[in-house]
Amino acid sequence: DVQLVESGGGSVQDGGSLRLSCQVSGLSFDAYCISWSRQAPGKEREGVLGLAAGGQNAYYTESVKQRFTLSRHIGKNILYLVMNHLKPEDSVTYYCSARRRQTGDDCTTPPTQYDYQGQGTQVTVS
Repeated sequence: DVQLVESGGGSVQDGGSLRLSCQVSGLSFDAYCISWSRQAPGKEREGVLGLAAGGQNAYYTESVKQRFTLSRHIGKNILYLVMNHLKPEDSVTYYCSARRRQTGDDCTTPPTQYDYQGQGTQVTVS
């Protein structure tokens, strides 16, 4: 079974940091585009940051550049979202998602659909 399990959310002060974890099981990082997205109540899902082919960060949202980055624990199949200089507007639910990679797909395009996603983890910045 495919599972994406997020953890690490919580409350932090303005300017603080958090590291979210996505434990991935049942699928290959090579066959899927794994990414983080976020969604506020009543608003559309927003792609934040994805793991591009070659392991680079693919930023889907301009507002998180210079503040958020990805880190991966290859042996444990964990994708981390490291968030620094957090702002109150970052206070939403964050989701780890997987989209099956197509031929020629380097995962740099913001996803519009997901094949799998986790349950989400809430981040509150005040």
